[in-house]
Amino acid sequence: MRQTPESKNPAIQKITDVVSGRRTTMALHASRVACSLAMLAPGNSKWRAAGDLYLGLTTTVLQARHRYGTDGSDQVATQVQAVTGLARLAGSTEVKDALMWYLAIQANMSYALSGVAKLAGTKWRDGSALPGVLRTRTYGFERAYRLTQRYPRAAKVTQHSVLAMECLFPVVYLAGGRMTRPMIGAVGSFHVANAFVMGLGRFMTAFPAMHPMVAYTSAPKTFPVVADRDDRMVKTALALLAAGVTVAGVVATQRRAHAVAGWPNSRTVTTRYGNELSYDVGGQDITDRPVLVFNHGLASTTEHFSWIIERLAFDIGQPVLSFARAGYGPSRRLRDAPYSVQESVDDLEDLIRKALPDDRKVVLVGHSLGAELNRRVAQQLGDRVAGVVYLDPTHPAQLVRSERQQRGSELFTKSLAELARWTKLGTGALMSRPRWVDHLPYAYRDKAFALYADSRLWTAAAREWESVRAELEGFEGELAPVPAPGLVVAAQVTVDMDPDQLLMYHDIVRSHQETGSHGDVTVVERGGHDTILTDARHARTVADLIVGFVEEHCSTPAAPAAGEPAGSLPEKVEESK
Repeated sequence: MRQTPESKNPAIQKITDVVSGRRTTMALHASRVACSLAMLAPGNSKWRAAGDLYLGLTTTVLQARHRYGTDGSDQVATQVQAVTGLARLAGSTEVKDALMWYLAIQANMSYALSGVAKLAGTKWRDGSALPGVLRTRTYGFERAYRLTQRYPRAAKVTQHSVLAMECLFPVVYLAGGRMTRPMIGAVGSFHVANAFVMGLGRFMTAFPAMHPMVAYTSAPKTFPVVADRDDRMVKTALALLAAGVTVAGVVATQRRAHAVAGWPNSRTVTTRYGNELSYDVGGQDITDRPVLVFNHGLASTTEHFSWIIERLAFDIGQPVLSFARAGYGPSRRLRDAPYSVQESVDDLEDLIRKALPDDRKVVLVGHSLGAELNRRVAQQLGDRVAGVVYLDPTHPAQLVRSERQQRGSELFTKSLAELARWTKLGTGALMSRPRWVDHLPYAYRDKAFALYADSRLWTAAAREWESVRAELEGFEGELAPVPAPGLVVAAQVTVDMDPDQLLMYHDIVRSHQETGSHGDVTVVERGGHDTILTDARHARTVADLIVGFVEEHCSTPAAPAAGEPAGSLPEKVEESK
């Protein structure tokens, strides 16, 4: 927990450290119990306001230790306590009404957006989500699950009723408030049922705490008790929403422009399918060394290789080429036909043949899916391939041989589809900056985040995965021999979590050894699937492994000049070292 602090502010970290001691934590909980009991007593004094604010504050402070605040119920409870506390302290009725409207709007958003999000999921629409939840250990209830199996039609009607109730909750503001009691009664019963069936007890108390605000704001002004209610908060909220949408649109436009711009010296080639691939070259033009061609993974960017390429191209002078596949970043997919994995393989072949001289050897370096695409293109490039480096690669049989990969495949498919769908609506502007972005070299961070938050990356990834998954699920037979040296660099976290992956990595190596070529597997200690690229320490290890592999198995030493001892490096490389 200390490795993931609630705030980067040192002062706040010191406060959370103080309250995280056992005795202090116990004392805070005891005081919260006393405060809660006092809050149950009748009365409406300023002390109740202090109690509300104290409970909200201590919930927030204790989050560093207990992780409360991560569930929707905890977030709602904290907001209700804090806002009602402020409302009780407010001197004007206008401020009180604004705060009540704030909580009422939060309630409407909580239900309506939850329903819309569920509506986007296939399982909620086809009626299989409810039985699926009820059969889990975390939220399940065996007796209720059996009822859904015995009465599937009733279970489907119940599920669709929940969807309708959540999506339509804002109708409380129609028909002069006559829909308020039925809707509040329905969602209140929903929370009570969830408390007993799914164990969501805190939801039963937290969410209904917003219902009085909904009732207050939805009551028609013909009622004397709300005749003087100030409703300007609604217009303010709509204005803020419009402003937020505008700002999000501007941010998304700026990020899209940054994502598709490429780097200052980027170049392009057009493939046989009409796709335009953007690529960059670096390092020194040392003719006796092959060019390292980097192919990124699924839902990834060329910037993921930045630590490795900086090490190879700038520190060592190794010639490199990195590119974005069609649809990613500045590369454009212009083909009208449905996508197939072979399209990416052919695109890469065209890139190498057009961007590099005909006699120039290449070493293909790929991460995850990019490694599998490289393995396939090696068959088409023949003797131009001096070697293949696989960085925690995809194996074409991983969905057949690995139970873990099989389980994760369905969730991954759903996640990609949802990310592609929602980012197209401009929600990429709301994405928080992932930690791995700030682990990259400084010059690459803004570009990497712009690509990550852009819908084109997720759309391209979803398109690729649909075709890749079909091939992985139907793979049969053995890997085709690869007549070139091969090196598999595996992440320790990957092989520890799924030992089947290590067996498949050795299978890849054997496809090289069968042709009499070198093949080896090396595991990067403590490295993860992505951190072997984005963590500076692991990336340097990977870069040095690549250098050793290229020098020992992939390079053709140039003939020494007169007076130069055999085996020495060319002058430019000697200087760069």
